[in-house]
Amino acid sequence: MTTALAIDLREAEQFLYREARLADAFALEEWEALWTDDAVYHVPVDPDADPRTHMSIVFDNRGRIATRIKQLQTGRRHSQRPPSRLCRSVTNVEVLGVEGGDDRGDTVVGSVVQILESRDRGATWWVGRVTHRLRRLDGELRMAAKTVVLVDSDRALPTMSFLI
Repeated sequence: MTTALAIDLREAEQFLYREARLADAFALEEWEALWTDDAVYHVPVDPDADPRTHMSIVFDNRGRIATRIKQLQTGRRHSQRPPSRLCRSVTNVEVLGVEGGDDRGDTVVGSVVQILESRDRGATWWVGRVTHRLRRLDGELRMAAKTVVLVDSDRALPTMSFLI
């Protein structure tokens, strides 16, 4: 059973910090375990456009999230040889409400993320606003959705071959 209303700010912050740490450390199996079976991972070009009919940087369902992780784990993904060195800062965390409108909905959490990606080509800053939909399943928080609206999403971006 889900109980969205029981997710308070402190618990949401701790979840987001853990997710960031796992992604930075390339702890991909642990990161993947944070998702629900019906999860959606979205990085839009235009945050106001429908991702089913407009281009996105990333628009993955749960199966595609698993495929993306398997590709990163092979060690043969050229764009991640050697792997990026990453450091995320998660700030401005807010519990925005409950989606679904009842005690079985998802808690919507907003935040700001700043990611420093260091590679041989130099350092790149990835900055954006993030919306998570968090759901409690079997006593554990999981991500039902994650949307990252990059500050520069409408400009030419360097290759983003890591999990943002």
